[in-house]
Amino acid sequence: MAAGTNRKISAASARSHTRRANKSSGLTLPSGIFPAVLLLLLAGLVAWGYQAIQPPPPKICGSCDGPPVTASRIQLRDGRHLAYQERGVSKDVAKIKVVFIHGFDVCRLDDVIATYTSPELVEELGIYFVSYDRPGYGESDPHPSRTVKSQAFDIEELADQLGLGTKFYLIGYSLGGQIGWGCLKYIPHRLAGVTLLAPASNYWWPGFPSNLSTEALYQQPTCDYWSLRVAHYAPWLTHWWNTQNWFPSLGATRPHVLSREEREVMAKLIAKGASHRVIFHVRPQGEYESLHRDLNLGFGTWEFDPVEMENPFTGEEVYAHLWQGDEDTLVPATLQRYIADRHSSWIRYHELAGSGHFFPHVDWMADTIVKTMVNGKQ
Repeated sequence: MAAGTNRKISAASARSHTRRANKSSGLTLPSGIFPAVLLLLLAGLVAWGYQAIQPPPPKICGSCDGPPVTASRIQLRDGRHLAYQERGVSKDVAKIKVVFIHGFDVCRLDDVIATYTSPELVEELGIYFVSYDRPGYGESDPHPSRTVKSQAFDIEELADQLGLGTKFYLIGYSLGGQIGWGCLKYIPHRLAGVTLLAPASNYWWPGFPSNLSTEALYQQPTCDYWSLRVAHYAPWLTHWWNTQNWFPSLGATRPHVLSREEREVMAKLIAKGASHRVIFHVRPQGEYESLHRDLNLGFGTWEFDPVEMENPFTGEEVYAHLWQGDEDTLVPATLQRYIADRHSSWIRYHELAGSGHFFPHVDWMADTIVKTMVNGKQ
């Protein structure tokens, strides 16, 4: 029987065999696991992003978990409520009835004209004022599908339910002035006269020359510039953009660019407790239903262009008055001049040298505005 053969194995060969054995015995991941993990991470990121941009539900006034109702309110045909405040003489004896439309981040309590018009003039002319909370502000119910047109009809229904007669005067301030344009478009037959105080212009109204509106938009602080662009191009991001802490949002640097007059007036308002009023009376139903929807509507795509409007008062001795401060840092005077020039046959333009956005708060300015409105052309 033949003897077995002895084979010699070198150390290098032994190490080679060992390495191959160790390699083959390691953990082997299933084929396609990395694409699946990436897809899962992407889905999680999308879900997180979707949740992050969702606004909280509104706290409806009068609901079980919402703020209490303290204001006088009417119920509109669609079931919503509008809160309002009356001032001046009784509407039963009034000769002049005025509906005031408040601006951005204020409410019915901020009727600057009723507040600052002298009692003597109110009695002399027999003026009745009513201001109301626009949808989502104060104690007025939110209106998720609101438009410029629907807000004009809100005013008409308010006037009808309060018994203001066939015609009434209208004063719109700042972003509330935009609703004034809507009233001029949709209910001009109800207007005895219209006064627009520094009405906010939509930089995307197509009637503006592109170079003029672009230049005016670039004059805004960077934080406002981007917030307005988000409201126009990506309204579904407005709530997230204005509540996140990564980038400066609307108004973050605004106090540093106010004009001298604006700073002085702002200091007086703060001393009177304006910030306290904002928290408890302006946004009790949440920032989204008040501020953010306001931005989306004001700077979104409109169903008509005020720059290209025809005279709504053809054949009548009725005029619109547009007041603007030439040092307004919130609403550019250049755009107001352009609109006023285009509509010079029915708009009387009043530009105030050295004045900013808060000129109606200046002493005796309200009296001047009211007298001009009542006297028509003058």
